[in-house]
Amino acid sequence: MYNTRNQKTNEVPANEQIKNPTVENIQQLGQNSTLQEESNIFCMTIIGQVEGHMVLPPQNKTTKYEHIIPQLVAAEQNSKVEGILIILNTVGGDVEAGLAIAEMIATMSKPTVTIVLGGGHSIGVPIAVSSDYSIIAETATMTIHPIRLNGLVIGVPQTFEYLDKMQERVVKFVMEHSNITEEKFKELMFKTGELTRDIGTTVIGPDAVSYGLIDKVGGLSDATKQLNERIEEYRKAKNGGMVQ
Repeated sequence: MYNTRNQKTNEVPANEQIKNPTVENIQQLGQNSTLQEESNIFCMTIIGQVEGHMVLPPQNKTTKYEHIIPQLVAAEQNSKVEGILIILNTVGGDVEAGLAIAEMIATMSKPTVTIVLGGGHSIGVPIAVSSDYSIIAETATMTIHPIRLNGLVIGVPQTFEYLDKMQERVVKFVMEHSNITEEKFKELMFKTGELTRDIGTTVIGPDAVSYGLIDKVGGLSDATKQLNERIEEYRKAKNGGMVQ
């Protein structure tokens, strides 16, 4: 019998196969490249559930904040990137992780535009308003509700005080980065009877604009147009009022 163990083959063992960078980025980061060198716009997607300090089950579609933050730093430092487009379709997630992402976007020196497609719920709301200009699709929704905890709670008064302070941080951030009033936002947050077994409000696209939460109802073309206009202004300011 012919011994195949010594037979030479061109096949490469699975553990030695060269990984395709594009496939690797899609699997790990949900996008085809970390930075688009051929474009002056960096597109970032925040989808599924925002994963924070706790690792979520593998069947959950998540956006890991430890992936998002380094990409934002890279986009801020890359001279070829002149604008950042953030696409949101998230159910929410970890509050502190979401606020960290929102603060990063809000403090970038380059023009930023967010677009809510499908949904920008819970902690997705501060992320949606953190950019220079926000857009929401006509059929997209945003759920506004108080901060909640899952699992065992030890020390109820202390936990309530902690949640109340964290909630004020979220409210303050939304107030500073949108045109909605604090009274209206809290009214939507504590509304009863609309959500099953919960308090809060689901706001549809046009209503989010009428409340002053989001700047405009629109789509991808509106977002890119708005971002390109702001990039032109960014260039003028960078060149001292002269466009090269």
